[in-house]
Amino acid sequence: MWIASSIEQIKTPTAIALGNFDGLHQGHQTVLEPIIRLKSDCALSIYPSVVSFSPHPREFFTGKKIKLLTPVAEKAQQLDRFGIEQLVLLPFNRELAALSPEQFVRQILVEQLQATHISVGEDFRFGNQRKGTATKLKSIATNLGIEVYLNSLHKCWDNSKSVRVSSSLIRQALANGEVEKANLMLDRPYTLIGKVVTGQQLGRTIGFPTANLQLSPDKFLPRFGVYAVDILLESIVKGVMNIGCRPTVAGKDPTIEVHLLNWSGDLYGQTLNVNLKKFLRPEQKFSSLDDLKQQITKDCQAALTN
Repeated sequence: MWIASSIEQIKTPTAIALGNFDGLHQGHQTVLEPIIRLKSDCALSIYPSVVSFSPHPREFFTGKKIKLLTPVAEKAQQLDRFGIEQLVLLPFNRELAALSPEQFVRQILVEQLQATHISVGEDFRFGNQRKGTATKLKSIATNLGIEVYLNSLHKCWDNSKSVRVSSSLIRQALANGEVEKANLMLDRPYTLIGKVVTGQQLGRTIGFPTANLQLSPDKFLPRFGVYAVDILLESIVKGVMNIGCRPTVAGKDPTIEVHLLNWSGDLYGQTLNVNLKKFLRPEQKFSSLDDLKQQITKDCQAALTN
């Protein structure tokens, strides 16, 4: 996966899926499909690319850091699996934000990206004050000889209701501990990827050693509490993960700790992929370590059945 963060690094010509694509959920995958299909056409010598923005436009305008479902490294990894060859991160600044829809198409998409095909969702907005719509993009680009694919919004069924898939709804579901709902919209488990680092090693003292994960600082964390998870090693290992401040042992800063079930070994320095399966319970403070041990035993039993 080639990541281009400046105009000079971009490989051209391109066929592009255009948007923020945080999460790469089912709706995003619909937008990617036309670009991925073009890759199989041997007559076309183009780079299937995703074109996004850095920082996120909302972060630029509000000045507030946004936690991401898929930080850049994770997004690139997922895109590579889908068959996208290049991730272009356009620097989002005042100059870019000030471009009219017509200027954005001509200066960015045509001159800099040399786009031959563009795929967007039907709700895509662009240009100064978001005045450009998906249909306007199609009109401008088609007149310049660029083929544009407009993709309908994707919906999924949740509890017999049709729900529009979106990054904001996935964040909301994760914040509520509704892992199954988030995974449904993502079309895969929500994953935490982190390097195993040395923690306080308190788990060892009560019989439940844990791997302490160091995540990307801009990774979106789900609701604090205990989760049933799958850890991807040589094979899938079931586990229990705690996200939070460990109030029973007077913890202060949030930690992500994973206890692997029916497994032993040294994981320090390794990078683990941990798939969330089910939210088991909120984080809570126990009156004693014995009470904590009894609850962790119950959590482990629950994780083995999920």
